[in-house]
Amino acid sequence: MTSLHAAFWILIGICVVTWVISLVTREYSWVDRIWSMVPVAYVWVFAVGGGTVGARALLMAVLVTLWGARLTFNFARKGGYARGGEDYRWAHLRAQMSAPLFQIFNLLFIVCYQNVLLFLIALPAYTAATHPRGLTVLDWVLAAAFVAALVGETVADQQQWRFQQWKKAERAAGREPGIRFVQTGLFRYSRHPNFFFEQSQWWLLFFFGCVAAGSLWQWTVIGPALLIALFLGSTRFTEQISLERYPEYAEYQARVSALVPWFRRSREDLAQLR
Repeated sequence: MTSLHAAFWILIGICVVTWVISLVTREYSWVDRIWSMVPVAYVWVFAVGGGTVGARALLMAVLVTLWGARLTFNFARKGGYARGGEDYRWAHLRAQMSAPLFQIFNLLFIVCYQNVLLFLIALPAYTAATHPRGLTVLDWVLAAAFVAALVGETVADQQQWRFQQWKKAERAAGREPGIRFVQTGLFRYSRHPNFFFEQSQWWLLFFFGCVAAGSLWQWTVIGPALLIALFLGSTRFTEQISLERYPEYAEYQARVSALVPWFRRSREDLAQLR
């Protein structure tokens, strides 16, 4: 059995298990709970499962492991692994859909689409493993960029965490927070800097595969491309909920870039546009 076949059977098994558990528990964040772990497993299968361990595939596995460790820590401290730690967006969506329709959505999107996506974004490691060329300067540039994106995502998550802890403390003290969503630090320049850095890391992993194959024309581009599609839909849904909760979020949307960190518009600029 090749490493690709092994990873494919892991994918099938995970799809079945997460779907069955979601039906039994009536919670629908099981793919979220394994999101930071499954790509790490795939990449290591590709790196060491082909018989020959290449330096590039091994480097990619180490980088993805760092990505997974950071994301697992952040998800755990927010209570994502605790009972009742379901993503609030699924509850919001369930309220808008009939029960049978949501179960179809659960099977096709939450379980199948997301699990297949986790498989696809890891495939550049298979390209690297099957093209065992020596490391180049470009590999180290990509590795440095990956680490920089990892640091950026860590900073963004920490800023979000500190804000939420402050907000919780304010409410515990009987005070209504004057600021209801984070707008400082990296969030001053991007509404979703953590999403930006997350996607950047998987595009960098794709480019590792391109370096290994010696060409940018790789069908594995489907992984990061579908990841962008997922994040666009998720971001739109998340911001819809934010607007319902916080009317002032509309001005934040108008002034701050959605994804790529950029200079924010001043209120004077907005006034001129109106």
